[in-house]
Amino acid sequence: MRRKCMSAHGATNTPAGLPPDVRGPHSSRLGLIAVVATFGGLLFGYDTGVINGALESLKVDLGLTATTEGISVGILHIGAAVGAFVGGMMSDRHGRRHNILLLAIVFMVGTIACTLAPNWQVLTVARFILGLAVGGASATVPVYLAEIAPAERRGPLVTRNEVMIVGGQFASFVVNAILFQIWGHVDSIWRVMLLVAVLPAIALFVGMLRMPESPRWLVAQGRTDEALEVLRQVRTPERAEAEMAEVHRLAAEEAESRTAGSTDLGVRWIRRLIFIGAGLGIFQQLSGINAVMYYGTGVLADAGFSANASIAFNTLNGLFSLLGITVGILLIGKLSRRTMLVGGFCLTTFFHLLIAGSALLLPEGDTKSFAILIFMVLFVFCMQGTLGPLTWLILSEMFPLKIRSLAMGVCVLALWLGTWFVATFFPPYTEAVGLGYAFLTFAVLGVFAIAWCYKVVPETRGRSLEQLEKYFRERYS
Repeated sequence: MRRKCMSAHGATNTPAGLPPDVRGPHSSRLGLIAVVATFGGLLFGYDTGVINGALESLKVDLGLTATTEGISVGILHIGAAVGAFVGGMMSDRHGRRHNILLLAIVFMVGTIACTLAPNWQVLTVARFILGLAVGGASATVPVYLAEIAPAERRGPLVTRNEVMIVGGQFASFVVNAILFQIWGHVDSIWRVMLLVAVLPAIALFVGMLRMPESPRWLVAQGRTDEALEVLRQVRTPERAEAEMAEVHRLAAEEAESRTAGSTDLGVRWIRRLIFIGAGLGIFQQLSGINAVMYYGTGVLADAGFSANASIAFNTLNGLFSLLGITVGILLIGKLSRRTMLVGGFCLTTFFHLLIAGSALLLPEGDTKSFAILIFMVLFVFCMQGTLGPLTWLILSEMFPLKIRSLAMGVCVLALWLGTWFVATFFPPYTEAVGLGYAFLTFAVLGVFAIAWCYKVVPETRGRSLEQLEKYFRERYS
């Protein structure tokens, strides 16, 4: 159901019935929108990654134990789960742009509160507030990008948010390493590490003041003229008119089938999609990526590196994460979503086995330490080149227009609960069973993820959002 058509910028998957998305002045406008909106992803990445290097000085300054460390780190993800669910509903009610502006303010408030926290209890509350913004951004920004992008550019454009997430994590690792090398002897240096996040929060707020609302959300509110005006900013005139006609056809079908809001969570085919999306989010987190991105410095210390070497080598996780997402963007336009997803879980499971084997079987020394380091950065590279961007992309594509943000919020809530589980229990679990068995557990979970994705995850590549909705309604009803 798609037409092969080469546009001026190389897109070859124009949906049937639509003119090609040729390059023009609107392309620059679309690119600017993507850059500004994905500052939400940058904040997501920085605020989740900065704790990795900040923990050493934070534990000393606030007297954290393994248990309170897990609570302080993990509470952000409870906040993110709540923020994703509530943010999804607010995005449906008030608009994607409005929600991103509000989230920028919450990012600022949460960051400053974390920086000023006098004890771990206040820090925990502040990180919950920060988590609200992280979760809200994770549910809103991909939907905003998916709804404003043409179908043939949706994959690369939505995955820019994942680039900014891993870019934010890499930036946090580099900032942490630099600050630790210079002022590592200062117990409160973690406060400076956290405070840096205020700068992109300000940039997100100021930038979004000049960005348009999602055209598909405007149509859902009956604001057709405004929606067409937005589409004309980011499409050729012919393409804008054609897309509006398609959105109107879909709106009529939704009205007939009564797919209109939270009450439609009872509709069988929508329930099935939400089940698939929630499972995908949970399995992505049970891959163990955030055990590395949050505790990588500690993992390397357990592997035998010194404190200075651990925080320095941890920057490789950020670097290979960024390289992986870059490769992933190149592959997303060439491979089916399902192929990349199943292949990604196969690769991450393989490297978990290698990390576990190195930790359990190799004698103490440099060989063991560097083997764990190499396999860990290769795991990060493979995960961020496949599962990282694909999860957010598939979630942004799967759901019908009028319930898209709410359904996305439910699925991202499940994803963040998975993140909370890993972030909270990884330190005490590793302390109890050892590094090798902890990663062996991730490998076992990876086998289940491979089977589950192969059996239930649908293919979403090469269709407009409206065509995907029609396909899912017919397949799962």
